[in-house]
Amino acid sequence: MRTPNRRWLVVAVAAALIFGVLSLYQASDAAPRQQPFGNSLEQRQEQIALLTEISELLKQQNALMREHNALLSSGKLQVVVTLPENPQ
Repeated sequence: MRTPNRRWLVVAVAAALIFGVLSLYQASDAAPRQQPFGNSLEQRQEQIALLTEISELLKQQNALMREHNALLSSGKLQVVVTLPENPQ
């Protein structure tokens, strides 16, 4: 008869511990409560601004590449190599 009583005692103590730990849980006020994601309209506007900036940079890069291609295909490009006087 002692073994069933001891089992019930262990179960009751475990339940009391679990209840005690769970009763101490509460939401913290340390961090302000806000949505996990920002305003979707602001995000879209920011993405559009970034994409516009990228587009402008790509246009500048393409203009530079056209200029380089024109210079290379014209045959007017000269490469001059100079070596140091005392290679050591």
